[in-house]
Amino acid sequence: MVLHFAYFNPENGVDTMMRQSKLAERIWQKWQAYTIKKKIMTFTAVVFLIILLSILFNILIVKYSMVDFNNILNENYKCNYFVQSIEKETELFGKYTKNPEEETKLLLEKAMEDTKEAVYNLTFEYRQLGELRYAYTWAVRSSYEIYVKNRDLFLNCLENQDNYIEKLYEIYDMQSYLEKYGNALMDETIAASSTVYREKVSTLIILPGAVLFFGILLMVCMAGVAKAMNRAIVVPVMKLMDTSKKIAANEFLIEDIEVENKDELGELVQAFNKMKYATREYIVAMEEKRATLDMLHNEEVQRLEAERRSETMRLEALKNQINPHFLFNTLNVIGGMAMLENAETTGQMIKALSSLFRYNLQSSETETSLARELNILRDYMYIQKMRFGDRIDYEIECLVDEEKTMVPTFILQPLAENAVIHGLAHKEEGGKIDICIRESEEKLIICVKDTGVGINKENLKAIKEKLEEDYSFSNIGLGNIYRRIKLAYPGSSMDIQSIENRGTLIEIVIPK
Repeated sequence: MVLHFAYFNPENGVDTMMRQSKLAERIWQKWQAYTIKKKIMTFTAVVFLIILLSILFNILIVKYSMVDFNNILNENYKCNYFVQSIEKETELFGKYTKNPEEETKLLLEKAMEDTKEAVYNLTFEYRQLGELRYAYTWAVRSSYEIYVKNRDLFLNCLENQDNYIEKLYEIYDMQSYLEKYGNALMDETIAASSTVYREKVSTLIILPGAVLFFGILLMVCMAGVAKAMNRAIVVPVMKLMDTSKKIAANEFLIEDIEVENKDELGELVQAFNKMKYATREYIVAMEEKRATLDMLHNEEVQRLEAERRSETMRLEALKNQINPHFLFNTLNVIGGMAMLENAETTGQMIKALSSLFRYNLQSSETETSLARELNILRDYMYIQKMRFGDRIDYEIECLVDEEKTMVPTFILQPLAENAVIHGLAHKEEGGKIDICIRESEEKLIICVKDTGVGINKENLKAIKEKLEEDYSFSNIGLGNIYRRIKLAYPGSSMDIQSIENRGTLIEIVIPK
């Protein structure tokens, strides 16, 4: 009784659990010491082994349930095929001996070929058949070979032989023996197949449970390996990601990451913790330095502001020396004197130039009416016609209300000036400038077209690229206009089209 109770002592179970726990801990420590490459290789090997075992298990099931049963059915089919073939041959042989027609002869020959094929297709291996089935199969083959010799001899000398009836019945007896042996072989094969089938059915009943158990075992193995991979790789990476997000949000006063890994990930986590600490110290130092620099910067800004004010005062003093108002008033005086001297053309030119000065001095707004822009354009073109004479002509077609339509300040005169300087001035016979202003779908379209020297493809492409890259490009006055309309009117555009030696077209589209 004492021994009996000692055998069932619960302390033994506790010791066993402790030993198992220690073993699992040692395995886990060894797993943690693996490199990531070894862990992935181990995981791959386990998955491959599980897949291989699954395939082998499925092959075994298929062989057991399909191949063996197929062999049983095949053996039964061979025996049955032989019995049916010899019966058919016997029937056709009897018909042919009674009425030897050509059609019956052909059918008999086909039946004899089928019987021959059936006989030699019978399995003739002792290990596979067993003693009794092998004996029946041997009897069938031996009897069939004797039968074939007598049958062929009889058919070759059908009615021209002695003892015709006696030999005919001998062949009938041989056919009867072959049918008897065939039926006996088939009965024995069916009996053997039934025995094998009963044995296999009992095993097949167990197979679903075995498949279920094996599948659960594989799933448990896969889950265990996946859990180990998750704990060894995914968890440290997720901790790194969470901490990285906090650092990206400028949270450096956080605890270090702690992981169990002794592989590359463990080294990476340690390096990350050191980098986090160093970055935090660096940021603190940079903050102190920035505060000092801000103080110095403020002092420098104050100093520069004082210098700027001083420079502004000097500039204003210089500008006052040559005041645009003084030039404007002087032009008015000269114009008045020209009129008194009856120099009407000179007076008109001075008046146009004075108008340009006045517009420049008074137009501090970004927008103005189209009527004012057209007046300045006409004054400018008048001066240019006085300069170039009949070499330059222009035409204005305005299809909108000039007084109510607002446009950017100084948009038409620079376009006309660009056409004169870069298009018509270099053309000996001069040319013409057409200005068309119209509306379309709540948009104002301004077209300035000249018949000047035009722009070649390379230069035109360079101009367009320069406009897109740098709004401040103002080599031909277009950059300033392009920059202003883009900044002031979202959705606006400016297109330049030109053909060398034929002219240039500039189209500006501005939302109303």
